[in-house]
Amino acid sequence: MSYDWLYNEGAPRLLVQAIKHIGVKEVEGKQHNPIILNWARELSLDRVYNADEIPWCGLYIAYVCKMAGLDVVPKPLWALSWATWGNAATEPMLGDILTFKRDGGGHVGIYVGEDDTHFHVLGGNQGNSVSVSRIAKTRLFKARRTAWKIAQPANVRKVHLEAKGVITTNEK
Repeated sequence: MSYDWLYNEGAPRLLVQAIKHIGVKEVEGKQHNPIILNWARELSLDRVYNADEIPWCGLYIAYVCKMAGLDVVPKPLWALSWATWGNAATEPMLGDILTFKRDGGGHVGIYVGEDDTHFHVLGGNQGNSVSVSRIAKTRLFKARRTAWKIAQPANVRKVHLEAKGVITTNEK
């Protein structure tokens, strides 16, 4: 499924920053992607994050939040820490942060749409890259929305998409 329409969305800032990194991948083996390691440096997390084999979905969200001028949660590398960010969202919409539970931990990403059974989530460390994957709605732990300082952008809305695309069940 093509998500090219995302590049024409001018808001929210979190989404605008996040789509810039679609396609960034971790490097297999002893080498590490310098882009991902730089995210850790930018966030002063390079003491604890020094290899792209370490789960990096929370690192990606922290980096795009910082680039968008938004707050970063304490312990951003822990995906479920993002369940306390911003304001609670009862119905996820474009640009919201979604947290999911999985065996052995959690996952965090950004809502870009949904079909009847899955959220379409832009996230890091999905198939070892920044990509959009479909994640079952039943796995949703918490949805969080930016605490807008002025006004919520008009394009923050539910986005209904076709039930196509990669389904992920255990992001790491």
